[in-house]
Amino acid sequence: MDKLIITGGVRLDGEIRISGAKNSALPILAATLLGDEPVTICNLPHLHDITTMIELFGRMGIEPVIDEKLAVEVDARAIKTLVAPYELVKTMRASILVLGPMVARFGEAEVALPGGCAIGSRPVDLHIRGLEAMGAIIDVEGGYIKAKAPEGGLRGAHFFFDVVSVTGTENIMMAATLAKGRSVLENAAREPEVVDLANCLIAMGAKIQGAGTDTIIIDGVERLHGARFNVMPDRIETGTYLVAAAVTGGRVKVKDADPSTLEAVLAKLQEAGAEITTGPDWIELDMKGKRPKAVNLRTAPYPAFPTDMQAQFIALNAVAEGTGTIIETVFENRFMHVYEMLRMGANILVEGNTAVVTGVEKLKGAPVMATDLRASASLVLAALVAEGDTLIDRIYHIDRGYECIEEKLQLLGAKIRRVPG
Repeated sequence: MDKLIITGGVRLDGEIRISGAKNSALPILAATLLGDEPVTICNLPHLHDITTMIELFGRMGIEPVIDEKLAVEVDARAIKTLVAPYELVKTMRASILVLGPMVARFGEAEVALPGGCAIGSRPVDLHIRGLEAMGAIIDVEGGYIKAKAPEGGLRGAHFFFDVVSVTGTENIMMAATLAKGRSVLENAAREPEVVDLANCLIAMGAKIQGAGTDTIIIDGVERLHGARFNVMPDRIETGTYLVAAAVTGGRVKVKDADPSTLEAVLAKLQEAGAEITTGPDWIELDMKGKRPKAVNLRTAPYPAFPTDMQAQFIALNAVAEGTGTIIETVFENRFMHVYEMLRMGANILVEGNTAVVTGVEKLKGAPVMATDLRASASLVLAALVAEGDTLIDRIYHIDRGYECIEEKLQLLGAKIRRVPG
């Protein structure tokens, strides 16, 4: 198992390009199953989860074609089996996203209950209830969700999400594009990735209104056609590199980014003392050598502060001036990185869903272990400002969400290298 070794104390400075968003790319890949012509997806990040989704298509008999610019063409007409097997699904929760498209397009699906990061309960009951509202008959047995569309196909439905769910919204929205009649999804997720998926579906001929608000209206169509679509930039990767600049007192310009998707994060970075300038597709953060100031924040669904940036801000507060309180309201098991940071000398007190972080002048390098995707990113940030060497183990978590993290940080001047396990 690969490890990262980071020698801290270097002020980051430079420019990097942001990759396509994993959390947008995965549902968009699933959406290609709805097309009755080839669909080409561009700006896909080169990540393990993307490879897993492409491998899943291969198991179904679809052979995605990758061109010289690394765009992927999917022709779902070649599908031979409607089963998403456990050995692939167990590594990636997003594989549940093939459920809605397969039932809508092919009338049935058998999808293993998913795995993924161990950050708390992310139940699939909303996906099941949403499809049942559209007339699907669903059994969960032997660890598989077995779904069949009613005779004549799925029907439009009025569905209220009792908990805001990004993948739930995406799955039911995709299924509704081919359902007969109108579907209204209330208390829908408003995340930019949901909007990106809706834009891809619209490019394929879907009729969708209201994406980005809490009520999405979908008028079902007979078919979806081919399209070529660019995945949006990854706002969490963007935020992570901006925090890397902030914790090291440095300056970083991120290109191919979208400032409009990061307003809550940029506001907190400014509160921490960063100077931020933006253009239509770039963001520059400059700390001018200063130590950040501690910030208070509470995570909540978009457009509030994202849970996927919480761990990175704990790393920022760990070396900031003052004390900051961070409240996690989205996932109940998302402070596992704290115990690793304590090994590096951080001063953090966790009680329930609240972490009180008092900044220290210096963290100390130590061997630490990544526990989930964003937690592992926060350990990289802590290591960048720690005295001496930090060895980060189990970095396969990082590789699930950050494309070429060590190369990008090296471009900014970081002393970081990957070593084989």
